[in-house]
Amino acid sequence: MKTLLIVYHSMTGGTLQMARAAAEGAPAESALQVELLRAPDADAKDLLRADGYIFATPENLAAMSGLMKDFFDRNYYAVLEQLNGRPYASLVCAGSDGANAARQIERIAAGWRLKPVAAPLVVCTHAQTPEAILRPKQIGTADLQACREIGAALAAGLVLGVF
Repeated sequence: MKTLLIVYHSMTGGTLQMARAAAEGAPAESALQVELLRAPDADAKDLLRADGYIFATPENLAAMSGLMKDFFDRNYYAVLEQLNGRPYASLVCAGSDGANAARQIERIAAGWRLKPVAAPLVVCTHAQTPEAILRPKQIGTADLQACREIGAALAAGLVLGVF
């Protein structure tokens, strides 16, 4: 059985919606298990047990969220050289452009020698005022479908042995 691990952090619900959509996109079958874990709850054992990953974060101050960074900080050296070649994708819920948050995940994944299987998906909410930034988010249907498609593609590749 293959395992797809989705690690996320969400403050206003947008990233959680995206992570759940990716999990929904992964077909429910006996050959695949999908684990959806909050970043504070995920650890090295979870990473080592998984065959592929989706990392989902909000953009905070032009960077990945602090709790997502904490996840990477806590686990980076514990799994270094043990994840080589495993596939991953990333999801970013951004208020502006999300490019730096996506770039940070790409650099960490490169250090782990993970294989990117999709371009980072950045969903921009255009939240620019303090009120809009802190307001609960509602991710649009098309963006959630894009998240489902990433989950489906990664899951299919794992099950078929493509990755």
